[in-house]
Amino acid sequence: MNSVSSQALPLAGIRVVELSHMVMGPTCGMILADLGAEVIKVEPLTGDKTRELLGAGAGFFRTFNRNKKSISVDIKDKQAIDAVLKLVDSADVFVENFKPGRMASLGLDYDSLKARNPGLIYVSHKGFLQGPYEKRLALDEVVQMMAGLAYMTGPVGRPLRAGTSVNDIMGGMFGALGVLAALFQRNSTGQGKEIQSALFENCVLLSAQHMQQYAVTGVAANPMPERISAWGIYDTFELAGGRLMFIAATGDAPWKELCEILQRPDLYLDPRLKTNNDRVLARDWLIPELGATLKSMEAESLAPIFEARQIPFAYITKPEELFDDPHLQQSGGLGRQVLEDGSETPMPLLPISMDGQRLQPRQPIARIGEHTESVLRDLGYEAAEIARLAAAGVLKVV
Repeated sequence: MNSVSSQALPLAGIRVVELSHMVMGPTCGMILADLGAEVIKVEPLTGDKTRELLGAGAGFFRTFNRNKKSISVDIKDKQAIDAVLKLVDSADVFVENFKPGRMASLGLDYDSLKARNPGLIYVSHKGFLQGPYEKRLALDEVVQMMAGLAYMTGPVGRPLRAGTSVNDIMGGMFGALGVLAALFQRNSTGQGKEIQSALFENCVLLSAQHMQQYAVTGVAANPMPERISAWGIYDTFELAGGRLMFIAATGDAPWKELCEILQRPDLYLDPRLKTNNDRVLARDWLIPELGATLKSMEAESLAPIFEARQIPFAYITKPEELFDDPHLQQSGGLGRQVLEDGSETPMPLLPISMDGQRLQPRQPIARIGEHTESVLRDLGYEAAEIARLAAAGVLKVV
């Protein structure tokens, strides 16, 4: 697939100033950048600390900071703050995700910036929206424990966080959604707006279906490993050679198809398995029975039959195996991202297409302060002044 040209992107001409780190704020900035906004990331002189993370954080920066420019300043210096303020004066959107009170201490809070730029849309990414918890610091894992997600993911008595930064990523997405709504409203009002997105409330939304299950039935939801499935066939099976495959048959028609594929007409004709609810009640013996049949069957042979006959299935896949996924490769779901050192990596794109085209990386991941000089020149700074500020350690130029 071809990428959408920069001029045709929906947010072309929108300038975003992003003062954020880690995942939540950068995700918001990345979405706006992918949609065509000019996103200028403000980094410390040594760069966003996320650039240096190891272990589970090693891929954070490159994943959530594409299509952005970088300016590098000493935010504690008044001259640097003055430059940031001039930049904000030229901006449509300001993105931040620092702890409560930090932006106010720098004079970069919403009220201060609104007084200078009434049309500014200011989006904060926090642990909690306004309320008793608002001054607490939060992490994705913290709110997963607080909001029921960890309880629902792990076995009883063993809460387990989800295997990705689900609330950070979704929180950034909701921040971007708020920005888009505010930009639309600004077309008629001319006024900006303060947007807040928060980890805890995001996670509560993820738990809402379980809350409402209790409200409807009066029975508390069991954690996923202990749940009573709504479907008779909805499980992971071991096939020949130890290959694991998830297989589902959520209605009577798929159940008939599955029995035919597995050559088990006896199961389809069994009066104990006539309806889905019958099969749910028979899971204790039905799932092992199907497992015994599947254990001798080849996953590679079954997969095309399941696909042709509309049986939901999935190989159990590790993240690193997705680089070779044929659908992602052939559909254009992996873009070529150029990194700071000039090397390239396949990068998952936003999960949307526009007129059949995917939103691609349009520029390399920015080096620390790569655009400091060009951005300041655009704001009216002379070359000599930029050189003086760089020599004084106020900013970094590349």
